[in-house]
Order: sequence, then structure tokens, then C-alpha cells
Amino acid sequence: MKRKCVKYTVAAVISLLFLLLVVGVLLGYYFSSPCMHGMNCGDGSCVWESQWCDGVKDCPAGQDEDKCVRLHGSSFLLQIYSTQGKNWRSVCSHGWSDQQGRASCQHIGHSGGTYFKSGRQVTDSDDGFLKVKSDLNPEASILQQLVLSNTCPKNSVVTLRCIDCGSGANSSSASPRSWPWQVSLHVAGFQRCGGAIISPYWIVTAAHCVARVSSPEDWKVYTGVVDPLGSLFNPVYSVSHIITHKGFSSVTRRNDVALMRLSKPLYFTASSTVGPVCLPNIGQNITAPQKAWITRFDHTANRESDSPYLMKAQVSLIDTAECNTSAVYTGRISQDMLCVRGLEAPTNVCHSVSGGPLVSLKDGVWWLVGDRIWGERCSDQNKPGVYGNVTYFLDWIYHQMRKHQDD
Repeated sequence: MKRKCVKYTVAAVISLLFLLLVVGVLLGYYFSSPCMHGMNCGDGSCVWESQWCDGVKDCPAGQDEDKCVRLHGSSFLLQIYSTQGKNWRSVCSHGWSDQQGRASCQHIGHSGGTYFKSGRQVTDSDDGFLKVKSDLNPEASILQQLVLSNTCPKNSVVTLRCIDCGSGANSSSASPRSWPWQVSLHVAGFQRCGGAIISPYWIVTAAHCVARVSSPEDWKVYTGVVDPLGSLFNPVYSVSHIITHKGFSSVTRRNDVALMRLSKPLYFTASSTVGPVCLPNIGQNITAPQKAWITRFDHTANRESDSPYLMKAQVSLIDTAECNTSAVYTGRISQDMLCVRGLEAPTNVCHSVSGGPLVSLKDGVWWLVGDRIWGERCSDQNKPGVYGNVTYFLDWIYHQMRKHQDD
């Protein structure tokens, strides 16, 4: 009996010690990981999961409300993240107005002044919908104006155009109205880089363009330019902010993207030679072998000919795996990059200006696919052009637009 008692006692003590060890490990992990019971703000702080996307900024820099509204697909389907459902939900068009449309666009990062229109489309949803509250407070965040719903009349949901973008291009021409988003970026009177207009205030270009000349006052932006002398007769815009991606590496060319904010806004009209290209939406399948276009200013063109100075070339996206082979770029292409190969373009056109746009026409809309990083001979089988993947940088771009919305 004594032996059995000792045996059971030892076993009980060992089990108790093991249990205490497990509890200690769990408690240690719990207290060392403050977001085990919530969601990480990204700066070491944490908020409860129920506080995420609730319309109230609980993280120090408002990170909990940063990525709650998005546009999906080429139809610009509005989706809002539901913390309760832990999923993205479409918004029922019943009770929806332009007031909610503007508020949603501002939450994404656009200014209220660029709001274009709200539309409708029929969409089935197994996950339910979000509907406008009957007793909404118009001063509240758009996230607080909606409520979960399992049904939506006629399954009619909201599509949202925050800016009238992606129209006017004619790939058979190189006139200003054909590529209205193209800009020429100058330093000390000389073209340094190219860029693309995405809103009245914002230009997308490459980080390596501005890395060495990072002072905004050193830059001038010309729009609607077709020939080198055109800049003398077009308005010149000054720059108030230059924002380079913090992860940019001049060695690997990772995260090679930058934004310029203009000191005064551009004005877009139906007859204007200036207009924005659309940023791609989440869920768009812009992959190889999608056709696209690049444009560049050719300062060597014969001025006595009728040839336009803004040159264009059609290219085709190629698989990253092919671009990373030893015969091409030997693993240098990361997920934030795209490779393109010229179809009929001569070498001098393929040698696009740094930061210049790569655009693609899909479903009647022109989308900004990339910004030029490197690549001299995109018509060469083993020397494709390399562009920053704008889809990869969407969150970063919209975050900067939100952050500097009131500057």
C-alpha cells in the first residue's frame, strides 16, 4: 500500500508540475504577446478585435480604421470589412445616397471633391450584406452608418467611382488627349523622370527617381506634353510633398515606388488634355499574358517630321517565373515587380523613362499597372522591361493619400 501511495503521489506531483509548466508557458506567451486577445496596430500596441473597423480610431495612428473600405474588380464593387462577420461584405444599394458615396471615397483616400458617382449591380452573397441604417447619423463615420443584413432587395449592391478616371486614351495616337495621365518630371530644367496622374493632387512615379533629389522645391511637373517644347506652353506645377516607400532599396529595387503631391490641384474637364488613370482594384486579374502600353517622351525625334514626341509601345506581361530564370534576371524579380516584353516596339521606345506608366485597357477602363524601374531593351527576348507592381502597393498608396488628405 505504501509503495502504491508513493507511486500515485509521485505521479500526481509530476502531473501537477507539468500542468503548472503548461500554464506558465501559456501565461508567459499571453503576456508577452499583447495581441493574443486582440489585433495588432502595427506599432506594438493592440486593440480588441471588436474595435477594428468600428468607425472609432483606437490605435495611436488610426491603423484600426485604415483598411476597412475597398473597391473590388473592374466594376468598382464597394466592399466594407465587417468585424462581426470577419469578412468583406457588399453594401446594399437600398437607402444608399451620394452622401454615403463621398464618405466612402474619403475613407479610401480620395478627396470629397473628386467623387464621381455611385451605381448598382446585382450580386449574390452567401455571406450577407451591409445596409444603410434607417436612423443613421450623417455626421458619423461611414462604418457607423451601416448594419449587418442577411437580405438585400433584389440583391442590388453599390458600385462606387471615387474619381472619373481611365478614360480618353486612344492607343492608335500619341496626342495629349490619348494619354492624359502622362506627366514629365523636371529638375533644373531637364526631364528627370515620368509619372502618372491618379488624382488632382497625386502623381505616381518610381522611388529611385527621387532618391537623390528628394526636396520638393527642386521638382517641376508638366502635364499634357507631347513634344519637348510643349512644356514651354503648358502650366508648370510645383510639388509640396515627395513620399518614398520606406522599404525602397536602391540595390535590389524592391519597393521602387514614390508619390508626389502637387502644391495646387489639377483641373479635369471633358475637353482637357489632362486626366487621371485608374488605380487597379482588389481582385482584378492583371497577369501574363495581359497586353499593356508604355509611353515615353522621345527628345531625339526629328522635329521636321510629323511624328509625335510622345512615343508609345504595346507590350505584354510575362510570367515572373520566366523572368527569374538564369537566362533573364536570375531571381531578381520579386512579388512587387512585373516584367513586360515589347510586341512590335522598337528598342528606343521600349527604353521607357524611369517612373513612366505601364497601363492596360480592361473592361473599357485604363488601369495603372506599373511604374518603370529598369530594363533597356524590352523587345529583347532576355531583357524584358521591369515595372513596379502597382496592385502590390495599393494599401501603401491609399494610406499616404489618407494621411495627407488635408495638407
